[in-house]
Amino acid sequence: MTIAVIGSNMVDLISYTHRMPAEGETIEAPDFRMGCGGKGANQAVVASRLGAEVVMVSRVGNDIFADSTLQNFEDNGISTKHVLRTDATSGVAPIFVDPDSRNSIIIVKGANALLTPDDVERAREDIARCELIVLQLEIPLETVYAAVALGNELNIPVLLNPAPASPALDLDRIRDVSFLVPNETELELLTGMPVASLDDVTKATQVLLAAGISNVVVTLGERGALWARADGETLIEATQVRPIDTTGAGDAFIGCFSTSWVGSRDVESAIRASNEYAAASVTRHGTQTSYAWADGRLPE
Repeated sequence: MTIAVIGSNMVDLISYTHRMPAEGETIEAPDFRMGCGGKGANQAVVASRLGAEVVMVSRVGNDIFADSTLQNFEDNGISTKHVLRTDATSGVAPIFVDPDSRNSIIIVKGANALLTPDDVERAREDIARCELIVLQLEIPLETVYAAVALGNELNIPVLLNPAPASPALDLDRIRDVSFLVPNETELELLTGMPVASLDDVTKATQVLLAAGISNVVVTLGERGALWARADGETLIEATQVRPIDTTGAGDAFIGCFSTSWVGSRDVESAIRASNEYAAASVTRHGTQTSYAWADGRLPE
C-alpha cells in the first residue's frame, strides 16, 4: 500500500516546564529535547512504520536542520525524491509541555511556506500510484487546494487534517476530500459553532457534511473520536491511559488511520486502531520518538 503525504516538516524544540510562564516572565525548565517533527513528517513516519510505502512531498531549508530532516526521512524508509531544498530556513516548532502533559506550540513554517502547486504537479507520476493523499495546513492553502484537485482528477481519496485550523480555509474547495479529520478546537474554528458537549460536536459536523464532505472524523482526546457521515454518527471510545506528553497524538492518529484504512477500507476499525495507537503514543515523551513500529518496537 502506498500513501502520499503532501505537507510539512519541522524540527521540534521541546521544553518540559513546571508551569507555563506568565507574560514577561522568565522561568527555568528542567528538561529539553529536540527531534524531527511537523505534522506532515509525523504522519508520514507513522504510516511508514506501520507498513505503508510513503511518497513525501515537502520542502526543507538550507540550514543544519535540513540535513537531519532528510536523514530522518531516509532512516524511516521514506524517499526524499520530492523533498526539496530551499533557500530559506527550515521549519521549527518550539513546544512547551507542563506536568499535566498539556502543551503549547509555536510553529515557524520556514521552507514549508514555499511548497507550491507546481511542486505537487512535479510529483504527479508518483502520486498517481498512491491509494490515499494525506494533507495538513502547515503549507500554503493554494497548495492544499491543488493537491485536493489532483486527487479528484486521479480518483485518489484525500484525507485533510485541517491543522493548524485556518478561518481562510474555503470549504467549497475541499468538498471533494474523502475524510476531514479535525480536533475539537479546529472544528469550532472551521464552523463557528460551540463544541463544549458531544451534542455540540455532532451539530458542528453537520455544517461540514452539508458543505459536501463525505466523512468527518473528530478526534476528542480521552473521549475517543466521532465519525460523522450522511447516514449517522458513531462515537468510538478511546483507550484510557495515563498521559505523559500529548504532543503529536493527533498525528499518530492520522498516520495510523491512513494506513489502517488503506489496508482495510473499514473506517470504524481504522478509527479503533488509531485511538489505540495514539493513546500509546501519549504514554511516551516526544513526537516521533513516541511512535512505535507495527511490531511494537520504539526508537532507541
